[in-house]
Amino acid sequence: MRKDPLILDCQAHGEAPIAVRWLKNGVKVVESERVYPLANGSLYIAEVESRRGDKSDDGFYQCLAQNKYGAILSQKARLTIASISPFEIQPVSTVVAEGSVARFTCKINASPQPIITWEFNRTTLPLATERITVLPNGVLQIQGVEQGDAGNYRCVATNIANRRRSTEATLTITSVSGPRPLQRPKIIAGPQNITTSLHQSAILECVATGNPKPIISWSRLDHKSIDVFNTRVLGNGNLIISDVKLQHSGVYVCRATTPGTRNFTVAMATLTVLAPPSFVEWPESLTRPRAGTARFVCQAEGIPSPRITWLKNGDKVHSNGRIKMYNSKLVINQIIPEDDAIYQCVAENDQGSVLAMARLIVVMSEDRPSAPRNVRAETVSSSAILLAWDRPFYNSDKVIAYSVHYMKAEGLNNEEYQVVIGNDTTRYIIDDLEPARNYTFYIVAYMPMGASRMSDHVIQHTLEDVPLRAPEVSLTSRSPTDILVSWQPLPAKLSRGHIESYRLSYRTSTESTVTSLEVPGHRTQHLLQGLEPDTIYLLRIAAATRVGWGEQSVWTSHRTPKASSAKVPLAPEISLEPLNCTTIVVRWQPSPVNAASIQGYRLFYREESQPESAPIQLRAQELRHTIGGLDPRRKYHVKLLAYSYMGEGYQADQTVSTPGCVSVRDRMVPPPPPPHHLYAKANSSSSVYLHWGRPAFTSGQTVNYTIRCNPVGLQNASLVLYLQT
Repeated sequence: MRKDPLILDCQAHGEAPIAVRWLKNGVKVVESERVYPLANGSLYIAEVESRRGDKSDDGFYQCLAQNKYGAILSQKARLTIASISPFEIQPVSTVVAEGSVARFTCKINASPQPIITWEFNRTTLPLATERITVLPNGVLQIQGVEQGDAGNYRCVATNIANRRRSTEATLTITSVSGPRPLQRPKIIAGPQNITTSLHQSAILECVATGNPKPIISWSRLDHKSIDVFNTRVLGNGNLIISDVKLQHSGVYVCRATTPGTRNFTVAMATLTVLAPPSFVEWPESLTRPRAGTARFVCQAEGIPSPRITWLKNGDKVHSNGRIKMYNSKLVINQIIPEDDAIYQCVAENDQGSVLAMARLIVVMSEDRPSAPRNVRAETVSSSAILLAWDRPFYNSDKVIAYSVHYMKAEGLNNEEYQVVIGNDTTRYIIDDLEPARNYTFYIVAYMPMGASRMSDHVIQHTLEDVPLRAPEVSLTSRSPTDILVSWQPLPAKLSRGHIESYRLSYRTSTESTVTSLEVPGHRTQHLLQGLEPDTIYLLRIAAATRVGWGEQSVWTSHRTPKASSAKVPLAPEISLEPLNCTTIVVRWQPSPVNAASIQGYRLFYREESQPESAPIQLRAQELRHTIGGLDPRRKYHVKLLAYSYMGEGYQADQTVSTPGCVSVRDRMVPPPPPPHHLYAKANSSSSVYLHWGRPAFTSGQTVNYTIRCNPVGLQNASLVLYLQT
């Protein structure tokens, strides 16, 4: 309750001293005169506050206990302040025939759950009689109504926080003269789909009318028997399942049958039981040497399926470099002394959370070599960096190998790569890097009795290169004499450096003269003006870094509107997104200027250099369409226009590329080994003859080769040449 004092206990066992601190919603609790920890580690709140926002004490609390071996985080404890909200649903006045069924309902949010009672003309009704049933979920049912039942009804919700009364609803009874006619059974309030938590109660309502009075029966759609120990019928056919368990999940069927006949009607609803996480497999404590690998396994089940996260000494573990999370596994490669800690697996869903802990002990060898020294990195090209280092001071004569480790320096979830080389060198060129990227490197030395510490980390960047490809363009017209060219900035993997400028080239479809202009690299659109109406224009774009220009895009066509089409719909704003390697999603928004007059849309698409498809007719209400059956790794041109009674509107053109498909076979087949017996001979002052042999196992298969060449010792990326065979 608000203003009440509260103590949250925290008991931790281990070698003293143990320090305890508290978190609320994952953030350290701010201590004050009102909220502070006690000497035994418990958290004391002198007066519980319930305000809006962060001022409220409502939330999830955890304690973190730490000693010299590490730290562990407790499970979450939910502090909920008692409250009761205004009614969401209030009873509504109704008129029913004498002898029929009257039903009122109310709904309210409260914590803890309120007790629902009903008043008739301001007098409390009994919870259950032969004719009256009050369901715990706020429903009042009156069977075989009589004239004496006419009057005012209201719902009363009560919990420890407060009591609320709903507005009154009037029940009016109409008289029925003579005998009631026969009436087939009719379910007027059937069961509703319910999602409930484990060990709670589920209420499946079923109210039916008919003459004679129908018989209510229940069954499961899967023909399993209904649990008789936890299930009872309340009133004239309502099913209540107390202490629900997972086996209670299923589809329940209410059947209303006219006695002595085969006349019946049914209604059904699904009961879904949610369950908090529980562990199926727990992580086990491990002892591992430096530079070894530790694998923690953790599996949990629950409904919905729980999310698995990992903690190290109470802090969330992020997948990056040496540390990876695969499904529910935590894998730590190239173990270092700082990995010695307490790890916790946290399984969490909407129903709760559970934690399991394990410790990683890192064993140190006394005779291990010291770390490699004086690590240097030098940029060679846009894809290569030279690493050099000095041998360790201690036990360097016993070193049998080195491992070179590298990864991207920016961002999270970066993959760490490792190359093992012999002890006969202290230099190595890494030549499979991305242009214009910062990379971090370190070296580890190995000897028979163990591995050294990691060397100092060094960061070095690769040179820029020309963009790998041109941006995808979008073309629309605002008038018959202009084209607005828009494009998205290239991602870093494709831009391969800072984009300095874009080059737009355009011409009409009937002329060969090309007009080109350059746009600064920070721009993402340009308006071409002074064009001819009702003319097909071809446009393409190229991007440039400081190194030079990338390849130009293919020509994209766009027809400018007719000069007489001032009142037709303007071009919609279109966006394309690849859903997978064979499907793209087209989304659009109509221009607000004349959206009301749009009668529909026409969508066209074609693969690059292929004829255009027949138009796809779409309704005016549609703002999304999926195009399937495409080929992977292809560029497609999509055109969309709206039409009205005035004619076809301005068109929007955009290009998109489908990604490649990754099949199971693709993932299983490793890349081929490199060609062997490479032989080079100078033919002249400007040509070299190259000869090589196929990889041994590729006989009879089609093999493509990429040749990369550049002057030795030069760091200009523009001098790197790639040739495809």
